[in-house]
Amino acid sequence: MGYLKVNGNRYQKIFAVGDLHGCYDLLMSKLSDAGFDFKHDLLIAVGDLIDRGTQSLECLRLINQDWFKTVRGNHEQMAINGINGDEQSLSAWQYNGGGWFFTLNDLDKQEAVNLINKCNELPLVIELSINNELIAFAHADYPANEYVFNKPIDLNKVVWSRERFEKYDNTGIKGVEFFVFGHTPQREVTPVANRVYIDTGAFFSGNLVLTRIDNI
Repeated sequence: MGYLKVNGNRYQKIFAVGDLHGCYDLLMSKLSDAGFDFKHDLLIAVGDLIDRGTQSLECLRLINQDWFKTVRGNHEQMAINGINGDEQSLSAWQYNGGGWFFTLNDLDKQEAVNLINKCNELPLVIELSINNELIAFAHADYPANEYVFNKPIDLNKVVWSRERFEKYDNTGIKGVEFFVFGHTPQREVTPVANRVYIDTGAFFSGNLVLTRIDNI
């Protein structure tokens, strides 16, 4: 699945969250502090649910929750490729925090395999419509200067590329009010034109920011 449309008017409140990297308890604490309503609110994540932290399986299970939506991150992509026979991806995944998978018991490992394969169905881009405005989400970048739903995009660039950020490219992305990304850790939520980087390095810093999206 490349793109997913979400009707934001169905929810009372909508939050976005940066890369979780296995920090499940931290997420639950932040949701509690925000008064998150699991029946009426929505949380949108920008990928990299897994690796580095101690609760990757718990974070993977979030993809089955009605109140949670996420795009696919590079860590999910490494895991998908790795468990399906790509030795280079498997090695890269282990090196970049995927070792948790290999310590699981057989039952949990099979659950993880099923969930990782389900991650292959996750969108690369989520388009959220709220009151006739569009807000889009992707993990690392949207490799174009104009957003169009279902425009063909390079998977590797969407989940891996930091080129635009590292070149201090201040170009906005036309066609959306905001484009929200993770992948590139910042000390705080960082806007660049209408691109917003919300990964605050939860695993390294203990700082996980919930950003209210429906009232930006």
